[in-house]
Amino acid sequence: MKSYNLAVLGGDGTGPEVVREAVKVLDAAAKKFDLKLNYTDYDIGGDRYLRTGEVLPDSVLAELRKFPAILLGAIGHPEVKPGILEKGILLRARFELEQYINLRPVKLYDERFCPLKDKKPEHIDFVVVRENNEGLYTGAGGFVFKGTANEVALQESVNTRRGVERCLRFAFDFTRKRNKDKKLTLCGKTNVLTYAFDLWERAFHEVGQQDYADIKLDYAHVDATTMWFIKNPEWFDVIVTDNMFGDIITDLGAMVQGGMGIAAGGNINPQGTSMFEPIGGSAPKYTGKGVINPLAAICAGQMLLDFLGETSAAKAIENAVIKITREKIKSLAAGKMGYTTSQVGDMVASAL
Repeated sequence: MKSYNLAVLGGDGTGPEVVREAVKVLDAAAKKFDLKLNYTDYDIGGDRYLRTGEVLPDSVLAELRKFPAILLGAIGHPEVKPGILEKGILLRARFELEQYINLRPVKLYDERFCPLKDKKPEHIDFVVVRENNEGLYTGAGGFVFKGTANEVALQESVNTRRGVERCLRFAFDFTRKRNKDKKLTLCGKTNVLTYAFDLWERAFHEVGQQDYADIKLDYAHVDATTMWFIKNPEWFDVIVTDNMFGDIITDLGAMVQGGMGIAAGGNINPQGTSMFEPIGGSAPKYTGKGVINPLAAICAGQMLLDFLGETSAAKAIENAVIKITREKIKSLAAGKMGYTTSQVGDMVASAL
């Protein structure tokens, strides 16, 4: 029996509720596939910050490094100023644990929930690989004459050859392993961001031509990418992009696949601790009401197992989610599913 130690951060708002259902489904998969999952819960989030003034203590971060994977519920508290928890927990974990890939599958399970006309599951099945440690999110920049009429604010996009190339190589390897269309699209803005995306474009072609001759190379400006997400999402297989553009287009991807209730993502360190989460927020207005959709968190658990190499168990969870989504769920929106949060978790676990 394989055994895995996992860290669990329920976080804020409805985070603990959806994580509870994800763990329920993970346990059902573990039982079926003869796995042992050992969970360690951490009290990290807005309530702890309000109580103690601590966001993510160094001691906790040191402990998290010892786990192969983290399951996260959500971060965001209505009584905490925006940015404190997001920077102090999410960005700090992503940067200090070197989770340099943000992986976002965009896959439609049921055409009823797609806002696009005449698009079916076979049309929407692609993955966005987002660089997760550089770009505009490094915090580089500053103010001059702050608070005056002459104020200047600088926000710098930091792109290194090391950071760009390791992201590209992950994307190429992922495209090869996925083995769908074997097409990798670089999403950028080469006509305006003539320094940052000059580096991205040169590295993309150099790496692709040297080591990935079997992969078709494609390019699209970020504005064109958002257009094609809506008009022809079937054109995409794997997309690779920088931190900021990736942050934007993956939310559009979530809507295309049916909404935040089904969208999961992974913050990946291929050689270290990775973190998996539903990409929606903490939805504090729904806290404790039992109406939030747990499917995104359950899908995050599926991605976690796949990262650990338990591909059969991961596929079984995905198949169970597809079955329940198609046969039972009335809507993917909170309060409109036709079932409570725990009932959805129960149905997916039973479908395994």
